[in-house]
Amino acid sequence: MTIVIVTTESEFRRCFTVMAQLRTHLAEDQFVAQVQLQQLQGYQLACLGDSDEVLSLAGFRIMDRLSRGKVMYIDDLVTAQDRRSRGYGSRLFDWLVKHAAAQGCIEMHLDSGVQRFAAHRFYCARRMHISAHHFSLNLDEYS
Repeated sequence: MTIVIVTTESEFRRCFTVMAQLRTHLAEDQFVAQVQLQQLQGYQLACLGDSDEVLSLAGFRIMDRLSRGKVMYIDDLVTAQDRRSRGYGSRLFDWLVKHAAAQGCIEMHLDSGVQRFAAHRFYCARRMHISAHHFSLNLDEYS
């Protein structure tokens, strides 16, 4: 099992089946195009797996923020549904912690949907804290 940052279209396509379990609204071509666009904005996609299978993925970016300093923001973190509770997510999470520290980050952040109770247990077990409320506004509905 290795963890690598994937960078090519073929690698993104290989990751799609697992990412689609988290981002169910995306078709494969949309996913590839969106990842390529977000790469220009600092997005990186880390993959845990082997030559036969993608087991877990993390989309993240390193950024400097006025409010926090240099941080890693995790956009996406998912393990293949039929491979959960086998330590793959933990292994990838630990890699993210080490990678963030090596990049000079002082914190890691992520948002998680309020309904994702299993994910919240996973994050809390790894000493992450619920430190803020995230608010959103659909601009199509705002008048």
